[in-house]
Amino acid sequence: IIITINKMDTAKWSGDRYNEIIKETSNFIKKVGYNPKTVPFVPISGFNGDNMIDESPNCPWYKGWEKESKTKVTGKTLLEAIDAIDPPSRPTDKPLRLPLQDVYKIGGIGTVPVGRVETGIIKSGMVVTFAPANVTTEVKSVEMHHEQLTEGLPGDNVGFNVKNVSVKEIRRGNVAGDSKSDPPKGADSFNAQVIVLNHPGQIGAGYAPVLDCHTAHIACKFSEILEKIDRRTGKSIENAPKFVKSGDAAIV
Repeated sequence: IIITINKMDTAKWSGDRYNEIIKETSNFIKKVGYNPKTVPFVPISGFNGDNMIDESPNCPWYKGWEKESKTKVTGKTLLEAIDAIDPPSRPTDKPLRLPLQDVYKIGGIGTVPVGRVETGIIKSGMVVTFAPANVTTEVKSVEMHHEQLTEGLPGDNVGFNVKNVSVKEIRRGNVAGDSKSDPPKGADSFNAQVIVLNHPGQIGAGYAPVLDCHTAHIACKFSEILEKIDRRTGKSIENAPKFVKSGDAAIV
């Protein structure tokens, strides 16, 4: 995670205001499990380009950002902070999961679902299953940025052409997986760890939020609050609480 403090020009590049925001955001990210020492904070003006690519002369008080990862890394600009991100290991060994962002009908080609590979590998010739639509078909080809790929890996935004499936059968929010290797399935219920960051009043069983999971956007209902947990350690604090409120973490 990188935190940029934008519109610094509107605060006349005040070092005091910058430090005040750093203090507040540090407390906030601590609550959700980040260590501020591993996070670069960069004061910027997106409109004027200060500290985006080149160091700005407008904040002589700013000594640069530093973060602790495998080693201590320092820099001045947002670009340097982006370059200093440790690339994650790509989960190619897990079963294929590809949430659909959109489904296109392209003349002369047919149905082309588009999405980002989250885990696993997608290849042409593979037989994929879309859940929860329960549609199974063969992948004819895979491409990214209008170039044919032999395979799509985690992190790749790919489009893939499928046989004999109409645009009406699958849609945004569906998940594609390999039909022969632990294909995805729909679920009637599941347990989730929930952190209530900000909510007026209390939340109890029967609460009906809208869930955004990858590209799916769907209404659901908390049928039961199983336990309240410490959000830093994950240890149980209270079994079967009646309610949770802002600041609480729970398994529901």
